Amino acid sequence: MKTNYLLLRLNIIISFCSLFFATTINAKTCAKVKPVDFNDLTIKGELITRIQKNFDRLEETKYQPDHVFLDDKQSGHWPGDTEGRTILGLIQNSRSSKRTPLYLEEIIRRVPQHLNAKGYMGKIHPDGVLDEQQLSGIGWLIRGLCEYYEQEKNPQTLQIVKTIIDSLFIPSKGLYSGYPINPETRNLKIGEAMGNIYKSHNNWYLSTDVGCVFIGMDGIIHAYKHLPSVELRAVIDEMVNRFLEMDLLSIKAQTHASLTAMRGLLTYATLTDNYSLVEEVEKRWQLYLSYGMMENFANYNWFRRYDAASEPCAIVDSYIVALMLWELTQKEEYLPYLDLIYYNALAHAQRNNGGFGTDCFKTPDKCHLTVNLPEAHWCCTMRGADGLANVAQSSYYFNTNSVYFLHFIDSEAIIRPSKGKSIKISQKSEYPFKGKITLKLTNITGTENIQLKFKLPSQWVDNLKITRNGKKIKSSIDKGFVVLQQNWANNDSISIIFNNKLQIVKALNKEHYPCPMKKIMFGPLLLGTNKGVDRILPEKIKVQQTGHLQFSIVDTDILLNPVYHLMNPSVIKGDGYNKQVIFKTEITTN
Repeated sequence: MKTNYLLLRLNIIISFCSLFFATTINAKTCAKVKPVDFNDLTIKGELITRIQKNFDRLEETKYQPDHVFLDDKQSGHWPGDTEGRTILGLIQNSRSSKRTPLYLEEIIRRVPQHLNAKGYMGKIHPDGVLDEQQLSGIGWLIRGLCEYYEQEKNPQTLQIVKTIIDSLFIPSKGLYSGYPINPETRNLKIGEAMGNIYKSHNNWYLSTDVGCVFIGMDGIIHAYKHLPSVELRAVIDEMVNRFLEMDLLSIKAQTHASLTAMRGLLTYATLTDNYSLVEEVEKRWQLYLSYGMMENFANYNWFRRYDAASEPCAIVDSYIVALMLWELTQKEEYLPYLDLIYYNALAHAQRNNGGFGTDCFKTPDKCHLTVNLPEAHWCCTMRGADGLANVAQSSYYFNTNSVYFLHFIDSEAIIRPSKGKSIKISQKSEYPFKGKITLKLTNITGTENIQLKFKLPSQWVDNLKITRNGKKIKSSIDKGFVVLQQNWANNDSISIIFNNKLQIVKALNKEHYPCPMKKIMFGPLLLGTNKGVDRILPEKIKVQQTGHLQFSIVDTDILLNPVYHLMNPSVIKGDGYNKQVIFKTEITTN
């Protein structure tokens, strides 16, 4: 065992040396900010409630060692998918809650028993034949095992990943460039919540989840952090190039697969300092906003298929992509999407059992948000854990000069900007339901002059007032953040008070909603009415707040409240739940 570990470490060192000279560094390098370490973070409030409930769900019978390993038929021909996502979900829940998983170690112990003769899951196809669902599912297995390795430093886990890569991904070099991306080779109108293999073409078994092969690419990019080699890099480069060649709109690619691929490209950009990949993701993010994002900031399962339901897996990846784009570019345009996606899409999709289900917009006029599937227990429930953990960790980012507050939540964090320097921050937040955030600063060591930067988009916030120990202090604005620069002292108390703006905004998707349609926002919260029939707003819309998170349209009987909910049991009943969030106005009906 020790010999195998030493050989593995030696291979990694040799690979790093060979890659040192092969890597091309782009003139633009990626920005350097990083999130707080989970070990230095304690989450409280509504977010920890969500995390713990999801954790409970992932320890129920379905996800326990005797049931989580599926054969090909049971998995719907997605080998490794359920197993990998479950491992990933348990790890992320454990990190964000500091709770020990009951069954994770046993699941990891049993993984080798479920590998085929070549060391991976699923069928062994003839040489030259690839199954994109197999590559996708095993991509999740690789991600889960890599996350486990990062947490536990178990060399046997990394050896399993290396065997999978060496026996499945690397031998198929040259085939990835032939992955079918011509729309004429794909059926652009089929597919359900769980994708399926529906045809073979050019030695590829193709899925209705168009582009899911690139989920496998994301998995091996993650592995590349720990197992760099010239051979693996060649495979990654081939897959990256093919993804960049694919027209997401004309082929109507699955948004989940596309967003996962984008996340992989951003990871690869940081590993290779290739900023051009960030720019490529930025282009595709804009396509997603225009042709893939739902009006509640979830996703349509395929680009330009507006009759499709959402998929929380994609919602999670959209959050992570927006977060990573901000990390790497520092552009403020990405910041609002963090709140919009979390509060209106991810929070809406979490069910009262802790799992995650799919939503859709239904008639009349596709204006009514409702439940499509109560729970996508085979994928989204596990990825929901990944999403919640990323939301938790995004609460605090930092560099040597600044602390960035990206998600306001009851929490405690120790920020360590450099060796020997630290600051403890205790936060109480009523955002976004009320405009009140309070901080207490303690254990200040060498951080007296650190900047505190708060993500408070000006389009949502009004009448901002900031005090330190009861006295008003000045602030400035920088790239979407309210910046405080003071000489901080132990036990400083900071209070941030503001009003959420009520706004009337246009629908996102001009192609799907060609006539002017309106949405009503309270800060980042999307509002809707529970009336089952289509309501039309007056030409001149005036909204007033009538109670806590209760609103009305003046001179009408239309009552509004947020689509956000904290695992409300009623949001699982299919047609029994219906909320209109997109509105025509009287002038648009003429």
